Amino acid sequence: MNTMLETQEISKSFSAPPGWLARLHGRTNPTVYAVNQLSLRVEQGEVLGLVGESGCGKSTVGRMIAGLLPPTSGAMLFEGRDISRPSVAQHRQIQMVFQNPYASLNPRLRIEQLVGEAALYHGLVAPADAADYVRSLLSQVGLDASYATRYPQQFSGGQRQRIAIARALALKPRFIVCDEAVSALDVSVQAQILNLFMDLREAQGLTYLFISHNLAVVEYVADRVAIMYLGQLVELADTAEIFSHANHPYTRALIADAPRLDAPVVEHQPIQGELPSPLQRPGGCAFHPRCPHAMPRCAVEAPAWEEIAPRHWSACHLNQDGA
Repeated sequence: MNTMLETQEISKSFSAPPGWLARLHGRTNPTVYAVNQLSLRVEQGEVLGLVGESGCGKSTVGRMIAGLLPPTSGAMLFEGRDISRPSVAQHRQIQMVFQNPYASLNPRLRIEQLVGEAALYHGLVAPADAADYVRSLLSQVGLDASYATRYPQQFSGGQRQRIAIARALALKPRFIVCDEAVSALDVSVQAQILNLFMDLREAQGLTYLFISHNLAVVEYVADRVAIMYLGQLVELADTAEIFSHANHPYTRALIADAPRLDAPVVEHQPIQGELPSPLQRPGGCAFHPRCPHAMPRCAVEAPAWEEIAPRHWSACHLNQDGA
């Protein structure tokens, strides 16, 4: 398979300029390190699931890839071209579907404007053909073409998310970032939207980065799964491999915590503590304050990212110590 998207040790930090009183006393505002030297590849035509707790930085990764945030350092390549500081034309090939369908659509615009505006701007459709183009897109996502003249507030959450998908498709992208795209929807509607994503992938040859905290959703849609903790990847493997032979203690804990109807009833110790603040990232392995297998070296030495089995990568000292 060909690599469509590659990130090379991308990092993203946020810091606000100090106020006048802080400047007077020579103080600076703290820096939040949301993503720290993250490298991954997404192959053409695949669905890569990116999983982690809230606050781990996965949405920041999606926004950098979609061109909404520039990386602080590192590089991003799309089909071999550097998109770290993208032009508008470059990022037309990468679109994003956001989490909240109620906040991502402008309530003052009709659906025909929301869906067709970008295609008109980029010259993908002539003004005389815009109405038919929008109606065609609505049909592709399972909505009646007559809905084009309505406003977002006239639709349910699931319908709004279909509209958001149509808006993403309007620019004829090849890569779509789905940022918790079904988490705000009812369970029955989630299944419909997931099936729509898969149908569109088959029909249009799309590639997805599917960001979610829901392991059941990721297991259903993803070809490979990347596990993220406090701005860094801790494990990456094919989906079946992750769910059958999880290596990292954090991955094991996430899978054990996820409810499953077919899982045996066993005594399980949930993950202790809260995700540390990115303002005070622990030294060594970031997971060591919460890890039941932590050793002294975990607090001072970052584990190596290594291939522990074919196409299965992990970063844990247990791999070297044979524990």
